[in-house]
Amino acid sequence: MSAETDTNGTPETPAGPRPEPIRFFGTTWVDHSGGYTARRIGVAVGSLAAAAAACFVLRIAYDGLRIADVGSFVSLLMVVMFAVCSSLAFRHTWSGFSTRPDPDRHASLRGLLSIGFVGSLLAYFFRSLTEAPGEKLHRAEYANAREEYDKRLTRRSGNPSKKRRRS
Repeated sequence: MSAETDTNGTPETPAGPRPEPIRFFGTTWVDHSGGYTARRIGVAVGSLAAAAAACFVLRIAYDGLRIADVGSFVSLLMVVMFAVCSSLAFRHTWSGFSTRPDPDRHASLRGLLSIGFVGSLLAYFFRSLTEAPGEKLHRAEYANAREEYDKRLTRRSGNPSKKRRRS
């Protein structure tokens, strides 16, 4: 029997908090194993390719408006709308890598983030050049949880009946 299994043959799980998986990376961000670098490269290339494809589709939509001759005001309005929504989506996604977003605010911005999906894709691309998107936040939360767990564990160690009584 290996050291990784208990007497029943089931794998032992480490005590304490477990790292939260990150999309596309699982828990490989903890020790940068399991193809972490290849995954980061894949996320960077994939998000940049998706952003380029999205810009191509938006260009086709813009050409469709121009062919339909809807006027320069509507065309300008569409360009400004996508630019503003993309910049807001970039900012929201980028800040979500360092702090947990408010669920209510995120729900209210869902439509805006859908329109500005190019900004979110670019935020994924730029963040994946340095780390897994959200790794810094998850690492800080995991280190904090491990620290609190270790404090609780050392505080409760020992047999309380063997402690000396104060007189």
